[in-house]
Amino acid sequence: MKQTKPDYFVPLVMMGILFFAFGYITWTNGTLIPFLKIACELETDTQAFLVTSAFYMSYFFLAIPSSVILNKIGFKSGMILGLVIVALGSLIFIPAANQRAFPLFLTGLFVQGMGLALLQTAVNPYLSILGPIEAAAKRISIMGIANKIAGMLAPLILGATLLKGADGLEKKVAGTADATEKANLLNELVNRIQTPYIYLAVILILIAVLFYFIQLPEVEEESDIEEDTSKTKKSIFSHPNIVLGVLALILYVAAEVIAGDGIIQYGRNIGISLDEAKNFTTYTLGAMLVGYLIGIVAIPKYIKQEDALKYSAISGVLFSLVAIFSSGYTSVFAIALMGLSNALMWPAIFPLSIKGLGKLTKLGSALLIMGIGPGGGVIPLLYAELGGPANPQRGFWIMVFCYLYILYFATAGHKKKSW
Repeated sequence: MKQTKPDYFVPLVMMGILFFAFGYITWTNGTLIPFLKIACELETDTQAFLVTSAFYMSYFFLAIPSSVILNKIGFKSGMILGLVIVALGSLIFIPAANQRAFPLFLTGLFVQGMGLALLQTAVNPYLSILGPIEAAAKRISIMGIANKIAGMLAPLILGATLLKGADGLEKKVAGTADATEKANLLNELVNRIQTPYIYLAVILILIAVLFYFIQLPEVEEESDIEEDTSKTKKSIFSHPNIVLGVLALILYVAAEVIAGDGIIQYGRNIGISLDEAKNFTTYTLGAMLVGYLIGIVAIPKYIKQEDALKYSAISGVLFSLVAIFSSGYTSVFAIALMGLSNALMWPAIFPLSIKGLGKLTKLGSALLIMGIGPGGGVIPLLYAELGGPANPQRGFWIMVFCYLYILYFATAGHKKKSW
């Protein structure tokens, strides 16, 4: 009797919805940085960049616990739980706006990141095993495009709501001596954030309900490939490629966050109005989308992944130097083009880092996911401290260092077999 092939169309559509949600939520941070700096009267860019710290550090703390949760409740229930947690984080923005309390906004962002960490840990492996394994890369590539398109839309949608006329309001606040009037103006600004985040929470809950009622196929993860125990290293830290790869991924995430989330505040620091700068993240994400499409076509047919990583790092160094030594819109354009440099880094660093780990592959993957935390949560603070309004271009020396190390990993680091 002929077996019927399973129909994965509906599950793939649901995964696409999740990847779209990831992209939208992640890339709202670029708009939140200048918005909360004004609304919460933050004194420095470093304080404002705590937005990325609160959001991304959740990955560091939740990567391994998320895998434990998924082992207990399964992929589908894990996705539903992740959506509910992100929705709860979004609703925390309501009391945060009512009190104009920056720490409460950071709490909401951390809770959002917790939910996304669980969702990412569930969706990526589920998508890989949802159908023929030899077509997994194609499925992930399609989902990546949905993710980047959502990332391009996020600053356009949120920026139009939160940052409309923000420059004029900021000047009005600065010229107001009366404390009550000043507070009323800032409260009026900060309350703009409530409606979009209420809508976001409602949409996420509706998606969770949809997941509850839709039948997703139960799929089993393939067991790890058995290796000759005489060749298997007992400690993951005895594999140089994963240790060096985690650092490469940390620095890549830092470069991606600075180029994507930092570009709006950079534009503001060099005198470009927020009404215009609010769309700059979309340009960075557009460049990333172009790079992603190039990678889908070119790797591995025309170029090896390690060579793609090498050329991406070289271009990143060049764009960083242009951003440092140019000015005005030329520097903004160079920062946006860093999105092109960053596009192929995750797809290349991840496999090169876990190659040859055997039974330690899952642990290596968890360490890489944890690297998202310090990459997005710590290094952008150093960038903001080094740069800022006084000398905004100086911060991009951090990017030069990031790309130079990634170049080392692409050319030599991933090849190391022993210390």
